[in-house]
Amino acid sequence: MIVFGTRGYLYQLAILTLVCGHCGNPAAHTLRRRVTKFTLFFIPLFPISSSYATQCTFCGAEQRVTKEQAEQLQAQGTGGQAQGQGQGYGQPQQQPGQQPYQS
Repeated sequence: MIVFGTRGYLYQLAILTLVCGHCGNPAAHTLRRRVTKFTLFFIPLFPISSSYATQCTFCGAEQRVTKEQAEQLQAQGTGGQAQGQGQGYGQPQQQPGQQPYQS
């Protein structure tokens, strides 16, 4: 008898302060990576699929983002410089004296 299947894993990559596109509040957003792995005898062997999303901690709204956008947001969360987001969902909160991000 062979036991196989899939199992989902959720990794939190960063916590960012963004203006939510759903509720409009500047709030913390978690950047998460969801990975589905193939398992054999309950041992995860290799990833089947992967997706990225941000979730507002104020209203709970979740928005999917591409891998490239997730990498930019993660670099922004660790203090790196990020270029525009490409989507109007969550925009970085602007600090006084900073230039606005351009898409």
